[in-house]
Amino acid sequence: MKKLFLSLLCLVGMAGFMALAQEAKEPTLEQRIADLEAYMNNGARTPDVASKVAGPGPGHNAWQMVSTALVLFMTLPGLALFYGGLVRKKNVLSVLAQCLGIACMITPLWWLCGYSLSFAGSGSIIGDMSNAMFNGVESTKVGAGYHWISDSMWAMFQLTFAIITPALIVGAIAERMKFSAIMAFVLVWMFIVYFPLAHMVWSVNGFMCGALNPKATIKALDFAGGTVVHMSSGWSALVLCMILGKRIGFGKEPMPPHSMVLCMVGTGMLWVGWYGFNAGSALGADAIAANAFTTTTLAAAVAGLAWAVAEWALRGKPSVLGFCSGIVAGLVVITPACGFVSTTSAVIMGVLAGVVPFVAVTYLKKMLGYDDALDTFGVHGVGGTLGALLTGIFADEKVNSVVAGVKDGLLMSQIKAIVVTMVLSIVATAVIALIIKAVIGLRPTPEQETQGLDISDHNEEGYSSV
Repeated sequence: MKKLFLSLLCLVGMAGFMALAQEAKEPTLEQRIADLEAYMNNGARTPDVASKVAGPGPGHNAWQMVSTALVLFMTLPGLALFYGGLVRKKNVLSVLAQCLGIACMITPLWWLCGYSLSFAGSGSIIGDMSNAMFNGVESTKVGAGYHWISDSMWAMFQLTFAIITPALIVGAIAERMKFSAIMAFVLVWMFIVYFPLAHMVWSVNGFMCGALNPKATIKALDFAGGTVVHMSSGWSALVLCMILGKRIGFGKEPMPPHSMVLCMVGTGMLWVGWYGFNAGSALGADAIAANAFTTTTLAAAVAGLAWAVAEWALRGKPSVLGFCSGIVAGLVVITPACGFVSTTSAVIMGVLAGVVPFVAVTYLKKMLGYDDALDTFGVHGVGGTLGALLTGIFADEKVNSVVAGVKDGLLMSQIKAIVVTMVLSIVATAVIALIIKAVIGLRPTPEQETQGLDISDHNEEGYSSV
């Protein structure tokens, strides 16, 4: 009996030792090569293998870090200078302060709950609080965003999108909305509009995430933010500027940009930063990123040219503002499609981006009489909607294999996603704006607005008179 017990004990011990040895067993040469090939192709890791590169892949992660910095560069200083140059001299600091304030408010909000509500959980409309305060988001882990990039860098990359989206709205209500009202509006808007949209469009469980969720109700595609960023901000901007009302003297006195130099510099910064926005959304330095980089360049340049040519034909001269507006419109329109379309499609989209938003800015605004001060709706609302629609027409499975899974009915899916985004943005913005108007008011006094928001909101001046 004693011998039998000892024999069983030995067998159990040997089994445990073999299990430990199996767990500690080095991957085979073939497995290591497969893992390396997956890294080189920015593909899925070899399953059930103890990778020798267990954390982020250095090349792909480096590109993600650069892309994150580029997208932040789009807001600070790119968008700030672009908008700052377009307003009158007495309001230039107010625009810069709004961009700075939004960036500084959204960042801790993203850490606290924004990232979690946008990307955590199993819901299809909104996330949960499982990643609140970046719980479980570690720089050594991968997979939250993609196979080879750090979970921390994924969270930071998405933070920069969350910063620039509400900052775009500033352009429509420039020169006539109180700083306190803007900050309050953005804070509430993020919870009701941005976080749900980001989850619906980009989360693996998202209601409209055709690229990642096979069970998505609406199998739409949005590579880098046509619906989440540009449509949401553009349509919200239209509603907010209509509720706010026109600037004092709008339509009765000239309100030209105070510095086209700053506007042009800001445009250049936006164009450069947009490579992080679009090519960075490939989540690695691969062929999809290269395609997005190429299509982004083509669409921006062609749209800038098309807008300027339209001005030349209709007004006799091409303007620097026309080039700048066209370039930004081209960047907006290509954004949802850049990783899904060919170069020829990008050129066609660039032409449409230069013409359709031009018509909206030049004629539609005048016809309807709303005061979209810096043409946020005309460029981002109209352009983002156009880009989302054209994605359904031009997306090509030869460019990106993801398209093959959603190609049937894609155009209708894009239309449905457009409608959902519009309804959410319009209704939510109207409710938020009316509540804030009733509680703290939206506008400064007429005297403060005439004096300029630089002084009334910040007690500073952009330019010294000394």
